[in-house]
This record gives sequence, C-alpha cells and structure tokens, in this order.
Amino acid sequence: MVLPYLIEKEFKQMLRNRLLPVIFIILPVALVNVIPRLATQEVKGIRLVVVDNDHSTSTMRLINRLDASAYLELAGCAATYGEAMKAIDGDKADVVVEFPRGYEKAVVTKHGNACVRVDANAVNGMKGAMAGMYVSQIINAGDGDSDVPTAADGVSVRYLHNDNLDYKLYMTPVVFAIMLILIVGFLPALNIVGEKEKGTIEQINVTPIGKLDFILSKLIPYIVVGLVMTLEGVVAARLIHGIAPTGSVVSVFVFAVFFCMLVASLGVIVSNYSSTLQQAALTMFFFLVIFILMSGLLTPIRSMPEWAQLLTRLNPMRYIINAFRDIYLKGDSARLLLPQFLPLAAYTAATWTWAIASYRKNTL
Repeated sequence: MVLPYLIEKEFKQMLRNRLLPVIFIILPVALVNVIPRLATQEVKGIRLVVVDNDHSTSTMRLINRLDASAYLELAGCAATYGEAMKAIDGDKADVVVEFPRGYEKAVVTKHGNACVRVDANAVNGMKGAMAGMYVSQIINAGDGDSDVPTAADGVSVRYLHNDNLDYKLYMTPVVFAIMLILIVGFLPALNIVGEKEKGTIEQINVTPIGKLDFILSKLIPYIVVGLVMTLEGVVAARLIHGIAPTGSVVSVFVFAVFFCMLVASLGVIVSNYSSTLQQAALTMFFFLVIFILMSGLLTPIRSMPEWAQLLTRLNPMRYIINAFRDIYLKGDSARLLLPQFLPLAAYTAATWTWAIASYRKNTL
C-alpha cells in the first residue's frame, strides 16, 4: 500500500519545519493557561462612591461590607450626590450609592425613608447591570447586627455542577475546540495550496496514486497531531487549574477524533477550491469567526435571535463545545451525549466525503 509512505512523508515534512513541533507542544499549554483566565464574564474591580447622609452605625457597616466584596472597590466617599456623579462622569467611579438621612431610624422603626439609591454607569450595559446587582444583593442582605430585612429570607440556593461558580471550569473545555480548529483545520488547508504554489503537487498528479490515498495522507497526520494536543490540553488543565473531566476521559477523545476529522476535512475542502495561500487562509479565518460567534462560546445560544439559534444547528463547533462542557462539568454518560454526537458524526461524514470528492487530479 502506498498510503503509509504518503503519511510518513507528511510527518517528515512537519518535522522538517522546526516551528511546527514547537507550536504543537507549546500551544495547548499556553491556551489552557491563558484563555480560561481572560475569557471570563465575571465583572470585578467595580469602583464605588458612597454618599452617606445618615452617618450612622448601620450605614458604616454596610459601607464596610460593600468594600469587603471581591467584586467592588471603594473609590471614595462624596459629601453630596452631585459630587459623586462627577466621579462617574470623569470615569473615576462606576456606581454611586446614596444613603438617605434618617436611614438607620427608618430601618429600626419601620417608618420613614429607608430607600438606598444606587446609580450604575451603564455605558457598558453588562457591567452596569452586574454592578447594580452586586450592590443590591449586599444591601438587601441586611446587617447582621440590626433589623435590616434579608431579601433572600427562606430561600436556599444550591449551585449544581460548579459549586464555587468558577468560570475557569466553564471555559477550559472550550479551549480544546479552539485549539483543534486552529491547528487541525488551518494546516491541511495551507498544505495542499502550498504544494500547488510550489508546483510539487504536479509530481503526484502524474503518479497512479488515487485521490482517496492522497486525501487520507493529508488528513490522518493532522488528526494524530490533534489527538496528541488534546491529551496535552487535558493534562495541562489538570496540572494548571486542577480541572479534570467529571465524566469519561474516553468520551473526550472520541469527540476529539470526530471533530479533528471534520475540521481537517474542511481544511482540505478549502484548499481544493483555493489557488493561493492567502485565499485559503482568509477562507478558513472566515469559517473560524462564524464558528466561534455562533457556537455558544461567548454568548448563550438561547440569548440569540430565533433565526440565529436555528443557524447554530449547522455549526459543528456548537456540538463539540456542548459535549466537552457536559463531560467536564456534568459527567454525562454516552447516552446523554448522543444529541451532541449524532449531528457531529453526520457533519464529519459529509465533510469527509466532500473532501475526497472535491479533489481533482486532472485539473491541477
């Protein structure tokens, strides 16, 4: 069989490029270390200015509780509300909290004005909403040494699958999908086009090598590389963040195999229709952006318009991200993972077939 020799040739070409083996080793560790720390929707460092018109023990205790929050920073106290608003307008504060005169007396006697005014800068809508929510929760929780009512009285909240609300646990599985599409998707796309530009592919066209063997020789090496990088990512996630799959590690690699086959086939399809490296790279970058934006990676799919939610079903990255998160956080069994596996397998079969059918020896 000629296929093993073609695969050997591809691996030798990889190793001949001194940069690629370094990327294969460093990229998984770097992405696992950096992305979960940076790609977080937690809002911290919210600057707070307080206007205390009551100067009572209760208001002082609430101010101390606000300052003690991991999400809030006390930027200062203002004598008047107008002075506090100048801090927001000058981008020196994000939230103004104003305690009315007679606040403590109103809380204790249940009479008078006990309404705390909270104004949040909503230029960044998400940050403003989160800031208002943080401040409101702390104030509504009350003061343990006074009669301030507790907003959540009688309510018990239990967080499932992520007890500590650690966003790194939610983002780490996503890194594997990004890593695979960057390497296993892009490199095959650039490989064949590179041979077209160099003219070396013409030597293959005059040989009796079938297009099935030729395409497989382009896919298999990168699938192997993708699985090795997935293994590196799993190990790095455990060593760096202490994160390991709650479910089966085997399931992680099963999904990784199919996703590697899919994105490698997509790369080959793009290369078969491209004439230059720039054309192939731009086309793959287009698909990468669409895949990421419509995968649920950055924003929940249910928050998208209905037409966009329907289009996400055509996005294979949606299924691999959901599968990795379900395996890592929920420990789903093989049966529960079927809704993610079946569409991914179908798209993989379709792209694999298309990659082989789109290669034309006689047109090169």
